[in-house]
Amino acid sequence: MPTRTSSAQWQGSLKDGSGTMALGSGAFEGPYSFPSRFENGQGTNPEELIAAAHAGCFSMAFSNMLSQAGHVPTSVDTKASVHLEKTDAGFGITRIDLVTRADVPGVNSDEFQKLAEQAKANCPVSKALAAVDITLDATLV
Repeated sequence: MPTRTSSAQWQGSLKDGSGTMALGSGAFEGPYSFPSRFENGQGTNPEELIAAAHAGCFSMAFSNMLSQAGHVPTSVDTKASVHLEKTDAGFGITRIDLVTRADVPGVNSDEFQKLAEQAKANCPVSKALAAVDITLDATLV
């Protein structure tokens, strides 16, 4: 299996500095800063990239599990929200909320929910982020 890489560069102090993050594939490169991470400034941030990775991983894992169960999905659309909060121990990711809507012909609600929970527990990004509370809201459309 291939090893995936990304990179980041930062210049200056935490509050006044800025940097750039880039995916190793070249598919994305963007600026980040204190305001883009801890406020609502322009640019990206590590948590946004984690959210994209988690949404993508979950969608693929859920699609695979549905397909293996004989229910090939028409679509699986997932949004991941990564919560960065200040705690007594400092800043940390405290929760990730996955919200998925899937169009899956022929699957019943109980099987759909069971497979969604299995995908949440078993996608590689969920496993890597297991120290964080991960919630799931899965809707069959």
